[in-house]
Amino acid sequence: MRTPAVMIVGLVLCPCGLLLTLTGTLAPNWRQVSLIPDQPSDLILEQGIWDLCRERQSSHDRLCGQEDELGYFKEVPVQVARGLMPSSLVLTVLGLVVAALGVRCWQKEPQHALAGASGLVLLLSGLLSLVPASWYTHELEVLPAPSGATLTVGYSLVLSYLGSCLEILGGVALTLSFHHCCKERRASKTPPSPVLEHGTRSITGAYSNPWDVLEDERDGRRGRSTLPCDSDL
Repeated sequence: MRTPAVMIVGLVLCPCGLLLTLTGTLAPNWRQVSLIPDQPSDLILEQGIWDLCRERQSSHDRLCGQEDELGYFKEVPVQVARGLMPSSLVLTVLGLVVAALGVRCWQKEPQHALAGASGLVLLLSGLLSLVPASWYTHELEVLPAPSGATLTVGYSLVLSYLGSCLEILGGVALTLSFHHCCKERRASKTPPSPVLEHGTRSITGAYSNPWDVLEDERDGRRGRSTLPCDSDL
């Protein structure tokens, strides 16, 4: 049996989403702070959920591990992202393991129920990573930053968004495997229709054309014809 298309789509999108989400979680670039007053014009402060970095664009000198003088890490959106992003990564890995066992490309028949369950897990993991990314974006201008500086979205936040969407799409695709499972259950509950032998009629005494009457009389398939014969006169 060929692997269903929905399972292939799920197994392609979810690992890609895992890589993007992992990069977005670890990279310290959820927000960029530039044009800071009383600082060089080419200085950029990169803020993530785990680290703070300073970079000079002219010389590309990058220094991480900066002190959090403004209380950035104490903000609720950052704390929520610290909790939900790793949880999403763990759920994604767990969902991919269950999906591999359910799809079973190396065997003839996949386990549709197990593949559908993995889709629910991957869908949940995508939502878990989408919530902190959306909340952080909503509070982007409110989070502590030097006054008068320019705030922009960092690439880590964008990658987190893309990874979350891919995981959600892949989870939905795998969840569609439940449809095939339901079809199998309906087919098992439906009694098989009786198979008529060749040459017999489904309804006694019903003929589709006059030639069937003569054929039945000739072959003796009926005890007696429904039409009068010479012997009945």
